[in-house]
Amino acid sequence: MPLEPPKRKDRRRLTHVDRGGRPRMVDVSGKPPTARRAVAEAEVTLEQETLSLIIDGATPKGDVLTVAEIAGVMAAKRTSELIPLCHPLPLTDLAVEITPDRAAGALRIRASAATTAQTGVEMEALMAASVAALTVYDMVKGVDRTAEIRSIRLLEKSGGASGEWHRPASAEGRTPSRVPKGVRGPRRSR
Repeated sequence: MPLEPPKRKDRRRLTHVDRGGRPRMVDVSGKPPTARRAVAEAEVTLEQETLSLIIDGATPKGDVLTVAEIAGVMAAKRTSELIPLCHPLPLTDLAVEITPDRAAGALRIRASAATTAQTGVEMEALMAASVAALTVYDMVKGVDRTAEIRSIRLLEKSGGASGEWHRPASAEGRTPSRVPKGVRGPRRSR
């Protein structure tokens, strides 16, 4: 016996669109503030020579890793100014960590955001990872036209009514990159 589709009133609907199809900011005034956290990642693939330049701090535009990490933090703080229906949030923690992966010919970017608020920080974590990746691209485009930004995605979130969520392993068997807190990978000595 075939399953019948859910009735229209029982279907999920987009929260940022009213019943008439008009965009709207979600009213969170009735929700209690709770501790929330989100982790996102991005990847920038590069030529091996470019990766070596970045690790050695020898790119023409300077220290790519530090500049990109700072850019990610700055961007996350301005998320609601760039994503039209996103609530402005008081961030309590924000970290961007970039780790070189020589075997993959890539930089792995991991951004984590936290707040105590009425709505989640997924967009802030995604914004931080995205802008960090864009900054890497901007800083290396003159030496590596093959640089490519890939896999911007949410890895996990916690807090709020929906509780915890973790991205499952992909069909290719690739699990999300897990960079230990505070680890950025090799750095040049000063």
